[in-house]
Amino acid sequence: MAQIERANFGSRIGVILATAGSAVGLGNVWRFPYMAGENGGAAFILFYILCVVLLGLPCIINEFIIGRHSQANTARAYSTISGGSAWKYVGYLGVLTGFLITGYYAVVSGWCLQYIYASLVGHLSGDADYFKQYFVSFANDPVKPLIWTALMLGLTHFVIVHGVRNGIERASKMMMPTLFILLLVIVVCSCMLPGAGKGIEFLFKPDFSKVNGDVFLGALGQSFYSLSLGMGCLCTYASYFNRQTDLSRSAWQIGIIDSLIAILAGLMIFPAAFSVGVSPDSGPSLIFITLPNVFQNAFAQVPMVGYIVALLFYGLLSLAALTSLISLHEVSTAFFHEEMHVTRKQASSTVTILCLIVGIFCSLSLGGYQGLKVFGMTLFDLFDFVTGQIFLPIGGFFTCLFVGWALPHKLVKDEFTNWGTLRSRFFHLYIFCVKYVCPICIMMIFLHQFGII
Repeated sequence: MAQIERANFGSRIGVILATAGSAVGLGNVWRFPYMAGENGGAAFILFYILCVVLLGLPCIINEFIIGRHSQANTARAYSTISGGSAWKYVGYLGVLTGFLITGYYAVVSGWCLQYIYASLVGHLSGDADYFKQYFVSFANDPVKPLIWTALMLGLTHFVIVHGVRNGIERASKMMMPTLFILLLVIVVCSCMLPGAGKGIEFLFKPDFSKVNGDVFLGALGQSFYSLSLGMGCLCTYASYFNRQTDLSRSAWQIGIIDSLIAILAGLMIFPAAFSVGVSPDSGPSLIFITLPNVFQNAFAQVPMVGYIVALLFYGLLSLAALTSLISLHEVSTAFFHEEMHVTRKQASSTVTILCLIVGIFCSLSLGGYQGLKVFGMTLFDLFDFVTGQIFLPIGGFFTCLFVGWALPHKLVKDEFTNWGTLRSRFFHLYIFCVKYVCPICIMMIFLHQFGII
């Protein structure tokens, strides 16, 4: 039986960048802009920030408390703290959710790598119909997406197998600053375009006439998914925190970084879109169909700039996808490493192979293989639906009940205040949110997804 030593992060900046990298992903750069575009721009952003404070931060702290106190993988964490009661199944649900998301998320992440290649070889040039056909042809190809999916999982495996400090922390210290710099460069280029002011105004001038219940619930859902809540990532990373880590401050820092990158993503996309007259509510196809056309036309007057911006943009997307994929992979790797008593290399290899198998079937299901459909949905859409609309809200809901109602009040307060060494002026507000506000918000998200409210 392999001897397992509990790893931990080596520095405070490593904690922040790794956990922020877990939260920052395609949800920020892809989903947030089109959600803002469909819901009135700045008005949506204001509601989103409010939801991050009321829902996101307390839920982040919940997972931090469970992870650090248990010093174990997500499945064992709930079991350890609850004494092996039925609450342990919430932890197992988190591991299962993270595993399934890793499989199909790797497929989308692979698309980002394909578009880096397409930018390099000059394939992203043509009219609007060409870009649509290019994406459809690629996504339906039975082989090409699999190659990029395998490559993305290979990169993830390389990081994970090197451990917490030499793998996850070191990679985060390189990737997160690079991601931020790339984002700033593209924002500057986008905001310098003729007519970009309309996009900036759209993003920062609230139009409350468009606000309704759907906008608020959409902001609630986006804040929950954008921060990687309910999938075991933050709980697993928190198990590598030391006892001096300020959990509430770390949660605030992650929330600020995550929101800032989401807003900058909007500032990157909307000025360019408005400069060429493209509607900002283009839906999920925004980054693979609409934006290549936007970059080509927006920078048409300046040779090579559109080519460079497209290359930087898909490099940015790939980094954002990789940081999230690493944290998702680590959830399952930590589980196999500790529960099956195997080495980290063996655990990581097992997860990589299993996720590749899931990714292969998800990718093939998009290519028209009718036998890979369940309930009329492709496997890709099925896993996305089950994890995003069922597992995540259920996991988040029961985690709030677990921390707010089941755990001893003293245990929660000790973790929140680092055993009385930190001020606790926000503790009672946090507990109130966890007991009442967060469960109600999550239940509203869950019911809204199925059209019940």
